[in-house]
This record gives sequence, structure tokens and C-alpha cells, in this order.
Amino acid sequence: MKKIVLFLVTVMAATVCMAKSSADKNTEQWKYDIECAGVGAQGTYLVKVYSYSKSQAKAQKQAIKNAVHGVIFKGVMGKGRECNSQRPLAKAEVASQHQDFFDRFFAEGGDYAKYASATGAPETSKVGKEYKVGVVVSVQKDQLRKDLEDAGVLRGLSSGF
Repeated sequence: MKKIVLFLVTVMAATVCMAKSSADKNTEQWKYDIECAGVGAQGTYLVKVYSYSKSQAKAQKQAIKNAVHGVIFKGVMGKGRECNSQRPLAKAEVASQHQDFFDRFFAEGGDYAKYASATGAPETSKVGKEYKVGVVVSVQKDQLRKDLEDAGVLRGLSSGF
């Protein structure tokens, strides 16, 4: 009986590790596109994120993480008269300067999730061997900026030039 329990625990642990490693792999690649999806409430960006993965579920789950990453490091491309392009909150080198912070921030269950929420139904299409999943996400960019400044990752807008 003990051998069966030990075997089941080992199989479950291996499954969790494999799922975590594939999610971590998706995060390390940061393979996504981001664009404006309309005008959000004051202090937020409404963005559409297209995530790519071999699994629809993983791409959809990755969308919120990609949206927050995009607002911080990529910026948001505008769409005609509907909305303007937005610059990223940070330059790319901030990610390497504060790598430990961002590793924790974007880890599974990390703080990134408290700044964004998906709205509406996802769009899915097949692109080669991967799925392209588009999700509209609302990102609380003002609160995100404030918390990154408080953590010492970004300089405040009032800190001078």
C-alpha cells in the first residue's frame, strides 16, 4: 500500500513540475503581440493580447501575464482614431537590472495577476503548429506604475529629469 501511495505522489509531483516548466518556458519566451483594444476606465489600458502556444489553454492563461509584461516593457500599439499608442512604463534594461524582482513578479501566482483581468471571450486560430489566442485584458496601469515605483523598480514621474 505504501508503494502505491509513494508512486502516486511521485507521479503527481512530476506532472506539476512538467506543467510548471512549460508555463515557465512560455514566460521566458514572451511570445505575444499587444495592441490597443479601446478606451478603458481612468487609470487603465484596455489591450488585446495575442498569445502563442501549442495549447489553447496555456495561451489563454498566459494572456494576462503577457498583457502586464507588454504594458511594462513593450508599450501598446494604437489603432487608428480609436486609441493612441502608449509607451512602455520601463525600458528593456530594467528587466535585467531587477531580474530577481521580475522573476518573482511574473512567477505562477505572482503579483502580476492583481493588475489585470480578462474581459470577453477569447478568439482562437491555428498558426502553424501553435494556437494564437486573442484576449481583451484590462490593465490597471496607474496602480502598476505606483507599485513598481514603491518597489524601487521604476523612478517616479516627479523625480526630475
